[in-house]
Amino acid sequence: MIEKITAIFQQKFGTQPAFIAQAPGRVNLLGEHVDYNDGFVMPVAIDRATYIAFSPAAGLETCLVAADFDQQARFSSDSIATKTQTDGSQMPEWGLYPAGMCWALSDAGLATPAINAVFSSNVPRGSGLSSSASVEMAFAIAWQQVGGWSLTPMERARLGQRAENQYVGVSCGIMDQFASACGENNRLLFLDCRSLQYHSLPLPENIALVVADTGVRRKLTTGEYNRRHDACTEAVRLLQNHLPAIQALRDVSPEDFNRFSADLPEEVKKRARHIISEVRRTITAIPLLEKSDMAGFGKLMNECHISLRDDYEVSIDELDTMVSIAQGLPGCYGARLTGAGFGGCTINLVERTQAEQFAQLLRQGYQQATGQSPEIYICQASQGAGML
Repeated sequence: MIEKITAIFQQKFGTQPAFIAQAPGRVNLLGEHVDYNDGFVMPVAIDRATYIAFSPAAGLETCLVAADFDQQARFSSDSIATKTQTDGSQMPEWGLYPAGMCWALSDAGLATPAINAVFSSNVPRGSGLSSSASVEMAFAIAWQQVGGWSLTPMERARLGQRAENQYVGVSCGIMDQFASACGENNRLLFLDCRSLQYHSLPLPENIALVVADTGVRRKLTTGEYNRRHDACTEAVRLLQNHLPAIQALRDVSPEDFNRFSADLPEEVKKRARHIISEVRRTITAIPLLEKSDMAGFGKLMNECHISLRDDYEVSIDELDTMVSIAQGLPGCYGARLTGAGFGGCTINLVERTQAEQFAQLLRQGYQQATGQSPEIYICQASQGAGML
């Protein structure tokens, strides 16, 4: 991939790129949809990433080439505000992520000199592996390199979240950008999404992370994601009549929810029940992971999928089929959808010695059930965004 973007850069700009940056995608083991509810999440950065070949540009115009689309976009500090290119045309959708990152950095008072850049990614788009966050974090590294300033990984993650919230228009939490920025080799991350304090936990050596792509793509900006965000906000507003001290669903215990949930509209109740039970599952998982109780951890993953399917209603038939097949295969401790849902991938916790056979059997089972041949990746927990 680095050879590809370097060759395209040479062809497009007539020189070798000065720098290469990368930022990984992520997969989340537990804590789904709780990051925008101030909850706790357990993601890992994976060994699939966005790569950028770039150099400072001579003028005031940034030129980006999206190798995966065979398209380019040009913008300046003036055109970013209107989400347009320098010729007045609309910014392509893929361009909103690097442009949004430039906007957020500039708005924070950081220098974002014009660059020439070619980028490509092997994080599948729309798959639930945070391709957008990996693009944002890779460009944050690029502008940090040419801008002469330095931020911590968490500071870059927060600005990436702001770009996605306020520029792209997706009401996401901090988890995706955090995992891409702060990932560690062979370790799981545990993040408190309110305090932003985090630490890493070792992944047992005998465990493989197997990601299975249903092939169904989703777009978060179509509104379903934001509607669930709004339902959580409404649940907090109504529950504050009984629990005035709460700030987010993270603050509501399952016991208090059971006492007061009758006051919630049915849909809002279901959304809140997922969040509150998922916060409890994520906390419960820590001691299980510390003592390498993968059967117990996997059981929580299975429960998470049921909750996402029935209460948060973000699963689809293909995800349910993939999970059901996986849970019946040898070596599988737990399986569930990962990411926002509505399509994309499942994450499977598998005994490492059986991972190859698991992937083969899962591929065969899904193809027999759906007629589709899925992409399946045996992944490793990897380092976060940085220069190469």
